[in-house]
Amino acid sequence: MSLLREWRDDVRCVFQRDPAARTTFEVLTTYPGVHAILIYRLAHRLWRSGWRYPARLLAFVARLVSNVDIHPGAVIGPRLFIDHGAGVVIGETAEIGEDVTLYHGVTLGGTSWRKGKRHPTLGDGVLVGAGAKVLGPISVGNHARVGANSVVVQDVPDGCTVVGIPGKVVRLREAGRPNPYGIDLDHHLIPDPVGKAIACLLERIDSLEQQVEQAGLVAAGRQQQFYQGCAPDNAICDSDCAGGARSRC
Repeated sequence: MSLLREWRDDVRCVFQRDPAARTTFEVLTTYPGVHAILIYRLAHRLWRSGWRYPARLLAFVARLVSNVDIHPGAVIGPRLFIDHGAGVVIGETAEIGEDVTLYHGVTLGGTSWRKGKRHPTLGDGVLVGAGAKVLGPISVGNHARVGANSVVVQDVPDGCTVVGIPGKVVRLREAGRPNPYGIDLDHHLIPDPVGKAIACLLERIDSLEQQVEQAGLVAAGRQQQFYQGCAPDNAICDSDCAGGARSRC
């Protein structure tokens, strides 16, 4: 693919994923994420041709202009969209598939000083939320989602959502709706496994208090029933909480 075609695709994809984008001129002049990826395309070609220092120097200029740090050795597929751009870091051996979306503060980093593959591989259609860190030579499957501020250090299967520190794969209870271009950017529609687990524990405590009261170990009337309105709906409660099914989780 020619450099001009890559640039054209990188600019056009902005209109598919950012409703604030109005004109091509606006995107070319005011989107730091676009500036970073356009300069990267040229720097990467220099890197592959053996012009290592000019490639690094060009990447440094891109960082000064956009606050996005992309190593020219990274392999990035077409139509990468970096929204806002601030604080994004992509390491040397990172690999990114087609139609990937990164929000501000994302790091695709390494966990080792060793040479060789030490940065993550992202499949096609991956979305990484703001502030997330994907670390090490791991793989994030096609169309997977990484929740904001998550820290991912293990492989993520295709189509899964991962949240938390360290990142845990969870089931997406409420799927987003693709926009007219077929891209689902509703990355806020993710479950809260920690909140659900706490709700499950509160329900279990309430159940145990009832059992203690019924056994006569606590004077009648002294126990108060808390959290009557709690209705956790995460399936992990059924299997992971002690007596989960009995405690209405």
